[in-house]
Amino acid sequence: MTQHDVLIVGGGLVGASLAIALDRFGVDTGLVEAAPAGALPAVFDQRNLSFAAATVNALTALGVMQKLRAPTGPIRRIHISREGDFGRVKLDAANYGREAFGQVVVARDFGEALEARLGELSRVTRYRPARFVGLGEGSDGSLRRVRIADAQGEREIAAKLLVAADGTRSGLRDALGIGADEHDYQQTLFVARIRGERAPDGTAYERFTATGPTALLPRGDRHFGLIHGVAREDAEAVAALDDAVWLARVQAVFGWRAGRFLSSGERSTYPIVQVVAQRLVGERAVLLGNAAQTIHPIGAQGFNLGLRDALSLAELIESGEDPGASALLDAYALRRREDRARTLRFSDGLARVTGGGAPLLGPLRSLGLLAADSAPALQSFLVGGAMGFRGDVPALCRENAA
Repeated sequence: MTQHDVLIVGGGLVGASLAIALDRFGVDTGLVEAAPAGALPAVFDQRNLSFAAATVNALTALGVMQKLRAPTGPIRRIHISREGDFGRVKLDAANYGREAFGQVVVARDFGEALEARLGELSRVTRYRPARFVGLGEGSDGSLRRVRIADAQGEREIAAKLLVAADGTRSGLRDALGIGADEHDYQQTLFVARIRGERAPDGTAYERFTATGPTALLPRGDRHFGLIHGVAREDAEAVAALDDAVWLARVQAVFGWRAGRFLSSGERSTYPIVQVVAQRLVGERAVLLGNAAQTIHPIGAQGFNLGLRDALSLAELIESGEDPGASALLDAYALRRREDRARTLRFSDGLARVTGGGAPLLGPLRSLGLLAADSAPALQSFLVGGAMGFRGDVPALCRENAA
């Protein structure tokens, strides 16, 4: 039977990043991927990823950012407002001695960079295309077994630690008997590339409405990355709009802060449902990425949180003898508790408060925006979260990590 120290089920953003980190630490790793060689997982599409500064630091240390072929878009300023409420929040990285809060990267470009980096590794065995079938039977307490299916049929692989990084509807999470709590926001996000009469100037805009957020991100190709939230019941009608009406809709919601919008690329849609695992670890098993928590994309926290989880796990594995030991997994869950809980509260709370259409809440929201724009302590909290420096930060997330 094939055996690894760590077996990762899922080759998406977090699973691939963890494999690269473990190779850096000399850990024998298996990576089960649904996509065949030469193809990227579906998650690596045209959506726009907002990498916090801590994430940029880590991916640079791992040799991934250097593999990006398309230019990234620096986020030098953040502008937050809500439709129908007065007040706004403006954050400038220069005021905190930073060049940028983070970078905007197109998911497909990131997928290609991860693929290029994975191709250089010597300690990662890739099973692709392959799918998780179920847990294997029998264990001596030092290994867990899984069954996968690939072109050669079914086979069983053993590992000291199983990592579920197989997405929101994680089959491995279900097989481990770990439940998940769900909340449907009844929103659908439209993602597109927008060209404006003015090129991005490094400002990321977040505009809240009663039906969801509209964000405009400064891409590196002189276009904006648009994220537009609508009520689920309106999604079909919005998808049917022609380009001119679609642009007029976005312009009306967003306003003229970035000038006139001239054209839009293809629109992709994503229903927004929060799925949070009830626990992160099991017997010689751990959940990461969307398998651990799929959160509202407001504030762009999802992948940044998942990467911090993965790197914290990698650090503990590097310093321990048995990657699946219960003491190590308990230490991991404890270490990640605060950051995870605070990020979940921030994401869910912001989505609920800013999305509410109750008129009586308008003055309170406006006062909150005014307070956030004028209170240094509150701004520092927002900046710390935006840059990914919250709680126990993995070493690779710090500047000059090598």
